[in-house]
Amino acid sequence: MQRILAMKNIYLITLLFLVGCASGSSIVVGEVRESIDSSDVMQFFEFPENYELIGIVTAPSDADLTEQGAVDHAVEELKNRAAKLGANGIVIVSTSGKDSTVIDGHGTDYTYTVTVPAKSVIGNAIYVE
Repeated sequence: MQRILAMKNIYLITLLFLVGCASGSSIVVGEVRESIDSSDVMQFFEFPENYELIGIVTAPSDADLTEQGAVDHAVEELKNRAAKLGANGIVIVSTSGKDSTVIDGHGTDYTYTVTVPAKSVIGNAIYVE
């Protein structure tokens, strides 16, 4: 019985990991620059004075069990996408969210339901002089 529970836990963790893999998109509207490290991408909530718009980036995430964790993961993915375009800044435009549900009862009479918060973040990838 304990082996079955351990296998169910491994299965559920694997499922959460796979569901939590983020993907997103980038729309290039300006000049793409050489890629940089995402740790060098600054986060802005307003456009700074001297900037160039490189693109619009989106990043969804349901890779955490808390809403804040999902937002943090989505923002990090947004920075990764911006860095690939050579942007050294992002301006958060909007966030949206919904919950996804993972149900598991594989091979037993038990059913586990886990609600995972999902968030999407949209931002402008910019290059700040």
